[in-house]
Order: sequence, then C-alpha cells, then structure tokens
Amino acid sequence: MSDRIQNTGPAAPPARPGGLSLEGLHGTVRLPEMAATPWRQYLAFFGPALLISVGYMDPGNWATDLQAGAQFKYQLLWIVGVSSLMAIFLQVISARLGLATGKDLAQCCRDYLPAWTRWPNYLSCELAIAACDLAEILGSAVAIHLLFPRISLLLAVCITGLDVLVLLTLQRFGIRMIEAVVLVLVATIAGCYLIEIFGLAQTTPAVLELGRGLLAPDLPAFFRSKDLVFVAIGIIGATVMPHNLYLHSALVQTRQLRKDEPAAIRQAIHYNTLDTVVALSVAFFVNAAILVLAAIVFFGKYQVTLGSGQVVSFNANADWIQVAYLTLAPLLGTVLASLLFAVALLASGQSSTITGTLAGQVVMEGFMHWKIQPWIRRLITRLCAIAPAILFIAVRGDNSINDLLTLSQVVLAMQLPLAMLPLMYFACSKRHMGSQRIGKFLMVTGWASCLLITALDLYGLPDALHDAWSILGGR
Repeated sequence: MSDRIQNTGPAAPPARPGGLSLEGLHGTVRLPEMAATPWRQYLAFFGPALLISVGYMDPGNWATDLQAGAQFKYQLLWIVGVSSLMAIFLQVISARLGLATGKDLAQCCRDYLPAWTRWPNYLSCELAIAACDLAEILGSAVAIHLLFPRISLLLAVCITGLDVLVLLTLQRFGIRMIEAVVLVLVATIAGCYLIEIFGLAQTTPAVLELGRGLLAPDLPAFFRSKDLVFVAIGIIGATVMPHNLYLHSALVQTRQLRKDEPAAIRQAIHYNTLDTVVALSVAFFVNAAILVLAAIVFFGKYQVTLGSGQVVSFNANADWIQVAYLTLAPLLGTVLASLLFAVALLASGQSSTITGTLAGQVVMEGFMHWKIQPWIRRLITRLCAIAPAILFIAVRGDNSINDLLTLSQVVLAMQLPLAMLPLMYFACSKRHMGSQRIGKFLMVTGWASCLLITALDLYGLPDALHDAWSILGGR
C-alpha cells in the first residue's frame, strides 16, 4: 500500500526517503473494519485532537482568563467561546489536510512553497515552539513552587527540565500511551475545575448571568471600552497556537489509514472532525471555568490581606496566576481551592510540554528532513526555553514571570499568520487536496478566523513590541 493518499488532483511529488510525519509513530494504531460500530470507530480515532487540546488550555492562557474574569466578570465569556470556535475550525482544517494529502503542514510548505521560504518558516516555527515551551515551563515551575514553597522558583524551573526523561519513556510505548497520559492530565485539569466551580458552595455561578455573558454580550459597550478590547485581543491571541496547526496534520497519520479507499478517507475525516469538536469543547470548558472562577472570587475586589499580613493587590499588572493561588484559600475559606488550582496548573504545564516536543519533531523533520533522537530534540527545545527563564528569574526575581509570558505571546503573535495562511491556501486547493478540498462553510469560517486573528495580532503588535522592548530593557 502506498504511503501517499491517492487523490483526484495532479500527482504529488514522490515521497522522499524517511519523509513520513513522526516516523516512529506513523501508522502504528490499527483501525477496526469500516463495518464496525460507530463507537468502536470513534475510539480508534480518538486521541490526536486530545493532544492538540492541551495547547488551548496551557499556562499561557491562564493569566488572560484570570484577568478577564477579575476585571470584567462575565463580559468576555463570549470571547472565550468565539476564540474556541475559531480554533475548532482551524484544527479541523489542519486534520483534513493531513488526511487528504498524506503530508503534514510543514511537509506541504517545504514541497509546494518557494524554496526561499523554507528557512524563514522553519526558524520562526522553532522560535514559536520555544516561546510556547517557555510558558509551559513557567506554569509548571510556578505550580511546583506553590505546592512546595521550600523549592524556589529558580530551582523549580530547573526541575521542569527533567520531564525530557518522561517523554522519552512514553515514546517507547507508542502514541497510545502518550494519549493515555495526556488524557489523565486533561481529566485532572477538568476535574479540579469541576470541583472548584460546582463542588464549593462559595463559587456556585449564577446560570442566567453566565448565559447572558456567553450568548448575549453587550457589543456596543464592548467596542466603547478600550480595556475590554485589549483583554479580548489577549484571549484570542493566546488561543490558537501555531505549532498545533503543524502537529495536528501529523498526528492524524498515526492511524493505519486505508489510503487507497476514498470511503476510508472520508470516514477518517468524519471521526477526526468529531474528535476535534469534542476535545476543543473540553478546552473551552476549562478556559471558561478559569474566567468564571476569577469573576466569582475577584470581581469587585481590589486587594486582600493574607494571614501573614501581606497585602495582595488586584490590578491589570498583577501576576494573576500567583495572585489566584495565594488568595483563593483566604477568600473562599478553604485550602482545597488553592490546592486544586496548583494541581491543575501543574497538569496543564506537563501535558502541554509533551505536545510541544512532538510539534518540534514534526517541524524539524517536515521543513528540513533532519532526523535526531527525540530526547536530543527535547533537550534542545527545553534548553532554549529554560535558559531565558533562568536568566530573567536570577536577575530580576520571581516578579519576572508576567514579563516572560508577555515575551512569549509577542513571539507567538508574530509567527501565527505564517502557519494559518499556508494552511488555508493548501486546504482550499484542489490541486493539493483533490476531492477532499474543504467546502464553502469551512472555507468561509477558516479564512474569517485566519484574517480576524491576524488583524488582531497586527493591531496589538505595536503595544506588545513596546512592552517587550521595555521588558528587555529592564524598565
């Protein structure tokens, strides 16, 4: 059976030796016969979108969600919904690209775009992956420091580098083991927030008010408020991760697809679309829960005095992750609230770092056809993220966390259009996608999402670059 999908368009260039996405994991999951029950089919395809979903609830999203809820209560809940919807459209298209072409997005960029674009695209992808890894390192390190106060934040950053050994072990057991571990971590995050929101009497939300915030936003008031628009841009900008668009198109190829059967490809597209909708709906729930928790606990308050006498202020420049941990217990009257928050944060950082490594492998092999051992690849990526974290924290102390997250978001905003635009170009092309080219609905929603996110990134980029320059200058 060919390693390429036979489509109805012109023949794609022949596969180069070793040109498979995630070669050690490619086509390793057996699928049931097409006559099997829908449930068995769904379980066989379940997994790739789960790995993608963790990028939409990584520590980089937490600060913006916490700030949105604390400052504006439920007014930006609809923005969380819209950004999640755009993420679903783009990830569905990414999965379809991988299934229809037999290539991931990085391979398509290498094979079909002008040769001069290869190095700029590759280097920008690597920079974006390192930026994502930085946010994940910081989230995990902060969680470790909060759970074990005797471990300094600087030491906690160093400890996060050891997860390279965990990933190396997991990859030896195959993609299903990786998916199982991530499922446990995602379930931990979701479970913690289920308890936070519905298990504690003090945090039970008003359902009608939630519904209005999600389904009936006050749009005139929204556009009149620069502060609302600014935080909304932050939420949308932190939602779609560029490396996820590359990774999803590769992960769907870990299944043993019957590539010579058009019906099998259509079935794979159907179940991967369902997988994407379900997984990213869970990510929406987590992000919405973070915002709702912040709205219930912090909205209308300006500061809280801890038992130690320390006064914690709530303002736009606050380090909301640490503020939330420190103040949830005294405000809600139970230590469980802060403990659940820290456990969920640690699970978020660790699940995101697994997918970041896989994305790095896809990008390197797809653009450059370089093959290196996964643990070496992970070590390189981790060092690129740990080095600036250690330097900033050593020089400027624990208060540099927000500054580092700001820098990572600037890098992601600059790289995201370089991933979205080629994705939409290939997905709309009958030459590359054949009969599986996306239809009008995905074409319209995909391009609308792409152009809106790009416009918002460009709109917010001058301020972001100014903040980044101030941070690098030590001001």
